Amino acid sequence: MKKLKIVVIGAGSASFGQGSIADLVSSEELSEFDLEIVLVDIDEKALNRMLKLSYMIRDYYESKATIKATTDRIEALPGANYVIVSVAIKRWDLWEKDYYIPASFGFRQIFGENGGPGGAFHTLRSLNITIPIVKDMEKYCPDALLLNFSNPESRVCLGISKLTNIRAVGLCHGPLETLDVISEILEKPVEEIELTVGGLNHFHWALEIKDKKTGEDLYPEIDKKIDNFNWQADNLTPALYKLFGLITYPAPSHPGEYLNFAHSLSGPHFIYWGIGRVSHSLSAKGTDLDYIIEWKYNRPSYELWSMDQVERVDKAIEGKIPLTDREPMLNSSFIDPTREIAIPIICDIEFNRNRREIAANVVNDGFAISNLSEDAVVEIPIQVNASGIKPVKVGPLPEAIKGLCEIQISIQKLLVEAYDKKSKNTLLQALMIDPIVDDLKRAKEMMETMIKVEQEYLPDLK
Repeated sequence: MKKLKIVVIGAGSASFGQGSIADLVSSEELSEFDLEIVLVDIDEKALNRMLKLSYMIRDYYESKATIKATTDRIEALPGANYVIVSVAIKRWDLWEKDYYIPASFGFRQIFGENGGPGGAFHTLRSLNITIPIVKDMEKYCPDALLLNFSNPESRVCLGISKLTNIRAVGLCHGPLETLDVISEILEKPVEEIELTVGGLNHFHWALEIKDKKTGEDLYPEIDKKIDNFNWQADNLTPALYKLFGLITYPAPSHPGEYLNFAHSLSGPHFIYWGIGRVSHSLSAKGTDLDYIIEWKYNRPSYELWSMDQVERVDKAIEGKIPLTDREPMLNSSFIDPTREIAIPIICDIEFNRNRREIAANVVNDGFAISNLSEDAVVEIPIQVNASGIKPVKVGPLPEAIKGLCEIQISIQKLLVEAYDKKSKNTLLQALMIDPIVDDLKRAKEMMETMIKVEQEYLPDLK
């Protein structure tokens, strides 16, 4: 029986960790291997919590996988075939600063996560955590494939491609959410729809929507139905459709980060998500406060919901709730596999399935998007087999969308350079070509304030 070692870094997360474990031990294909799973997290308490839960999920599936845990990634990495990573430090507190400090200088961000000035500082922090991990992979498991879930996804993956020799792919469930909404508009099962996206992470566009059986173009049917679709709180997606003629990721906070007019159409979604102490009292629980998340009403604050997930894990470990207890917001239980494609990609490689996966963030090798630079990281379908991951060629983007993406690619490259060279001036260049930033003096003042406030988590910029 072939041995397969998979390391999960950031496994202490009550959502990412639990979902990754369920995906790994529930896979019938991976059960054919002598599977070793190593959970890694610097938060020892969180790590031990997830290790206990992982044993319970493993036993539920009667998996024979060996599961270990360590706070030291150097101990975990040697011999790894695959490394799955999702990492952040003080995510909610720093996200709050990413949003409100630029806002105080007059920059109208919609979310402050992957784009805009907040996204720039999130990028530098994420690179500051991720690149050292990848450098360790170069030493201890240079042939391993990195499956990255850390945001800002495309910027982190670009940093890995520019600064290391590790093979990496960035994964996001955004294309699946786009497919879900397209399915709702068409009133057609997702299994019957062939979706081809192209663009950037959180800024992909449905270039083709076809019937899987007949190959029929379904965009004419979208045209007929889109005006009558209930978009609820999302007024950005239909506006972008009317403007550009294509469906984008139907989550206003995400494509809206890259557009200077999104805030006036859609408002500040960071506030809607209820993230940060500004948004709630310190004693609040996720069940106490409701916010709008994307197009969905009556969802709890994302931060408070995350805290509640920790409590749910503790209750499951203590036997107070069963593993099959369903969490209302996700409508899933501890044992339910996610829809993420990390495990399918691993199986595509190990079993040489030569399968097309809906989308991933990869280098634009061979000009898969023909009118974007070849060294950009793009979100497109991939073909996966024993030789690895190949981008599927999707042709050119429409001129206006290409122009929007090119700006973001330049920002991404500048931010990777700013991290690598520890250059304030390069960071300022990235800020000044961002569509959200409209004043040099305020941008300089904001940058210096952010560097001072987040200094502990940033590269030593000079």
